[in-house]
Amino acid sequence: MVDKSAKRNVRASSSGRATLDDIAAKLGISSITVSRAFRNPGKVAEELRERIIKVADELGYVRNRAASTLASARSMNIAVIIPSLSNAVFVDILNGIDKILRPRGYQMLLGVSHYSSEEEDALVRAYLAFDPDGIILPSLNYREATRHLLEKTGVPVVHLMELSDQPHVHCVGFSQEAAGKTMTQHLLAKGYKRIAFVASQLDSRTLARGRGYRDALVEAGLYDQKRELMVPDPSSIALGGRLLQRLLQQAPDTDAAFFCNDDLAQGALFECARQQISVPAQLAIAGFNDLSASASTVPSLTTIATPRFDIGVQGANMLLSLIEHQKVNRSTIDLGFELKPRESA
Repeated sequence: MVDKSAKRNVRASSSGRATLDDIAAKLGISSITVSRAFRNPGKVAEELRERIIKVADELGYVRNRAASTLASARSMNIAVIIPSLSNAVFVDILNGIDKILRPRGYQMLLGVSHYSSEEEDALVRAYLAFDPDGIILPSLNYREATRHLLEKTGVPVVHLMELSDQPHVHCVGFSQEAAGKTMTQHLLAKGYKRIAFVASQLDSRTLARGRGYRDALVEAGLYDQKRELMVPDPSSIALGGRLLQRLLQQAPDTDAAFFCNDDLAQGALFECARQQISVPAQLAIAGFNDLSASASTVPSLTTIATPRFDIGVQGANMLLSLIEHQKVNRSTIDLGFELKPRESA
């Protein structure tokens, strides 16, 4: 019987490309060790791995992922679908995922759904054709057809940014609703009574924050529907300024405004400066997510800090455990959030 791996190496050599055997021969080690250094870096001593990589670079070795897939029965691809690349929240999550996957030899198949459940479904179907070892999704809220497809394929899936009470659903995140309620309660505790909620994009996470806001005000007997301003437009700093103008037109006596994310809140701070509205003396402003500029705005922005990088790290680790059939002690990991009270509220 002909050794298939040998045939692949012969074809590679005849094409002039360096092979695992070439690297092994130059280092005086086995081809298996070289292969392991690329497929499972953690199982090869760091000094030896560095030597292997150095020789591979010198020889111009390019890994044959198709051959690796045949040998390992894994594609070494992870499909990661996010709503937006312009939102720093998801960039932070991607950095956390990459920190875990890349050293383990996995590549991300990155898709952007643009907050569309139809596009998300199309991306899931497209990436399943590449036989990914696992899938990471940004929330629990997607089409029933997508859910049914994922259940039928049996591909391990981890959801990020939200929590589930279903034991068969794996997710890493925090309670968006509790975070929204916490911010609203903070504003109430500071003495504000006419508190608005201003939101855009209106994905499942934003709507959950709105429910938390609403619950807190209903419990305090201060809920007023006219102080909710929610639009489907993509979030931006410029939109935040325009929404503040609309809010003050429909509810001019508002004394605090809780924006569903920091870029809207930052835009509102700029608009307050233009209109010479003193923050927080005349109007308190609060945001969500604690983006990098929020501690440096004038005044500094009160917000909710979310563990985005850690969510990416923990989500990737959970997915690798599922792929490797290791025991996952908790199907839901709640990483919590932190209120950041600053000068604006």
